[in-house]
Amino acid sequence: MLTHNLGYPRIGSKRQLKKASEAYWAGKSTLRELQETGANIREENWKIQQEAGIDLIPSNDFSFYDQVLDMSFTVGAIPERYHEIVTDQKKPELDLYFAMARGYQKNGLDIIAMEMTKWFDTNYHYIVPEFKKNQPFKLFSTKILDEFKEAKRQGIITKPVILGPVSYLLLGKEKEKGFKRIELIKNLVPVYLDILKKLEESNATWVQLDEPFLAMDLDQEEKEAFEYTYKTIRKACPNLKILLTTYFGGLDENLDLACELPVCGLHLDLVRAPKQLEKTLDKLPQNLSLSLGLVDGRNIWKNDFKASLELLELAKGKKSENRLLIASSCSLLHSPCDLEEEKSGSGLTAEIQQWLAFAKQKVGEIASLKQLALDSGLPETNNYWRKIKKLSNLKKPLPSSINKRWDRL
Repeated sequence: MLTHNLGYPRIGSKRQLKKASEAYWAGKSTLRELQETGANIREENWKIQQEAGIDLIPSNDFSFYDQVLDMSFTVGAIPERYHEIVTDQKKPELDLYFAMARGYQKNGLDIIAMEMTKWFDTNYHYIVPEFKKNQPFKLFSTKILDEFKEAKRQGIITKPVILGPVSYLLLGKEKEKGFKRIELIKNLVPVYLDILKKLEESNATWVQLDEPFLAMDLDQEEKEAFEYTYKTIRKACPNLKILLTTYFGGLDENLDLACELPVCGLHLDLVRAPKQLEKTLDKLPQNLSLSLGLVDGRNIWKNDFKASLELLELAKGKKSENRLLIASSCSLLHSPCDLEEEKSGSGLTAEIQQWLAFAKQKVGEIASLKQLALDSGLPETNNYWRKIKKLSNLKKPLPSSINKRWDRL
């Protein structure tokens, strides 16, 4: 049984990224200083998760702005109005990146920013990709590979996190008439293959491909795009373990599609949609690993260990432990970094603090769930249930299957 996390907050435990970015934009610091801040945040995040006991630590979850803009930059989906900045060799690559997000008003140029909209139903926003008919793509940025190698030099083999190609296209907009953006999938997938092959050559084992649109309504063409994409990836990279990740909802009508895709693992958001687990267990092939998103990545509350363990026991009843992964429901991007950093001067009372868990505490909860699951061979022992009671948040009703045992404590 493995533990993993879908992503860690990128702002830094003391909001270093916000301060460094604003200083760079204002011309008060250098590009090197901004890049060093990013590197320090990544190193801190990796070490926190390593010390917590996370087996598959994410990389490429860090961003100077947002993960969708990162993907546009990676695959060279740069609108023509920015090409004059591209051709100016004196401009750092990161200035082009920020121009796409914030606009560019320098050196006689006045270029508007790309559109920004909400990341699904969260309070986060992303930069909307712009697509044209027959849009070409090429590998423009090596950020994904660079950060994998950066962690590797620190002794950590990470699980790169990449926005999946189908969801990337569906998150964008057509900027001219006469085509649907999903038609670009065959132009886009070769760039993903290039990235994945380079990761494979660098000894990556697991790669997380985020496809949140599997939890949305899909038309037939979009379903066929999923089938084409993942069959092509499997054929090109047969030794790479692809973890297909969904969140913010259940698979519902797309359950059969998700279970039939040739990947090595499927992640479920069991906080938003816990009832999908039983149906998925009935459909999922035996050789496919299942990632259980049990720790809520979108709130600040301690985990409900009782409910989580009930779902975990259900999964253990139908899948062997070596085919199970314990995880956050989605990226922890949506959570503050560390409760310990927030206590001083925050106005949080001791009573409130005992209910809270931020990102650092949540990765600890993921590791605790694994240990509790391993200890559950003797579920009648009081020590096992006392551990749960100590860890748990008692806001919710107790699951009926453990209610009597719990009361005895």
